[in-house]
Amino acid sequence: MTTLALRSSSEGATRNLGRLLGRALRPGVAVLLRGDLGAGKTVLVRGVGDELGAKGVRSPSFTLVNEYRTPALLLVHADLYRLDAGGADALGLEEYAGLPDAALLVEWPDRWSFPPREDVLDVRIEALDEGTRRLSLSAAGAGAEGVLRALAEAARTGCPGVEAAGWEGNR
Repeated sequence: MTTLALRSSSEGATRNLGRLLGRALRPGVAVLLRGDLGAGKTVLVRGVGDELGAKGVRSPSFTLVNEYRTPALLLVHADLYRLDAGGADALGLEEYAGLPDAALLVEWPDRWSFPPREDVLDVRIEALDEGTRRLSLSAAGAGAEGVLRALAEAARTGCPGVEAAGWEGNR
């Protein structure tokens, strides 16, 4: 497993990091977003949408799943916060994970009994203070590891407000 630790100094920096993730994201990769309320999960997804050309990315807290067709892929954003453990099982999210032209981003994935195990980028966001966030990213599967390597390189070479705090894995 490959892991990357990053520190974001502001909401804008977290959104910029999402743009880098959007640039690196490939179809077939599922991104599982973990963190407390207000940690920055949706901010990161908005940055992904910015990069991919998805207009009006918003939290699907009440609709549960939003789809955005972009020139590069189908961006699927699920927010499972309002569901009980296992409540997401009837949504068919695994079908999105299997589409060859889709990337799936899921907030609160612990409410999904059977998240994908392959080509998964797990992102944990922790609020340290008013604007600072610590992001711990780990990848399982060749596709997700490629996304993580590209993200690490992009963050290292320049993402204002984002600092690489650690890398563990094969380069």
